[in-house]
Amino acid sequence: MFNGFLVIKKEPGCTSHQVVGELRRLLGEDRIGHTGTLDPMACGVLVTALGQATKVIPYLDEKRKLYRGRLVLGVVTDTQDITGRIISLDRETRISREALAAVFRGKTGAQEQLPPMYSAVKVKGEPLYKQARRGQELPREKRKIHIYRLEFSGPGKPVYGFQEGPEFLVECSKGTYVRTLCHDIGQELGCGGCLGELERLASGPFTLANAWSMAEIAAAVEEGTVAEKIIPPLQALAHLPRLELDAEVAARIEHGMAVPAGEIGDTYRGGKPVAGVAGDRLAAILKLTGRDGKEFFQPVRVFPRATADR
Repeated sequence: MFNGFLVIKKEPGCTSHQVVGELRRLLGEDRIGHTGTLDPMACGVLVTALGQATKVIPYLDEKRKLYRGRLVLGVVTDTQDITGRIISLDRETRISREALAAVFRGKTGAQEQLPPMYSAVKVKGEPLYKQARRGQELPREKRKIHIYRLEFSGPGKPVYGFQEGPEFLVECSKGTYVRTLCHDIGQELGCGGCLGELERLASGPFTLANAWSMAEIAAAVEEGTVAEKIIPPLQALAHLPRLELDAEVAARIEHGMAVPAGEIGDTYRGGKPVAGVAGDRLAAILKLTGRDGKEFFQPVRVFPRATADR
């Protein structure tokens, strides 16, 4: 059984679910998921969790995402990207780089964004994209997002016309729809716009530098070296405080028992979850709780030794 994170360099044209399905076939492992979907037209970093690492997903630090994209001006589609049904065209589009730069500057910072109809956001228990395919347009609530930076990528042109647009880099919070950002930029410019290309360069600490194509994974399986490409759960939780556990305490925690804080001999009193470490492996994720005037470290996720590593 494999346990850890495998960063996939997704190709455009396939769904995140298809990537997971192919990994299950290659690795012979059913317990595989991903930490955040990429649209079929997008490529780049897709973080997958194997085995017990699926239990670690809620504790990852993936609050920030980095993308490289291309804006297409003068085109509005129902999906807000170039693959969708065209709603309107503005063939007279002429937008200067300076005008785009001004809009880019105005799009940074904390803001609210309306999720697109073609999204996995659920309304009344059903994903919006299913309702959109039936021709429905439902009211939905705006969500708080943050654009940390939005800038041109590459030299570009002084003026952009119909079906043209600049490449850009955007660093944003988790849950931001880059295609909606492109749509909103087009609306503000008055010519309409959509997303033409998208590549995820990073999701939290996971980057293209430690990503592998599916062809490389298949070759590694044949060579018996795929384990070398898997990031251990403990490494993925480097942002969490750590508590060192001896073998006896680790065994109790792995059986779901809370341990008195003083027994571990640590003065940690923060509010974050804690990585309980036994030797060089992740034994549990712990939470400091109070009961009867005493403090305990309660396990919220456990990773027994027999299945913690492969």
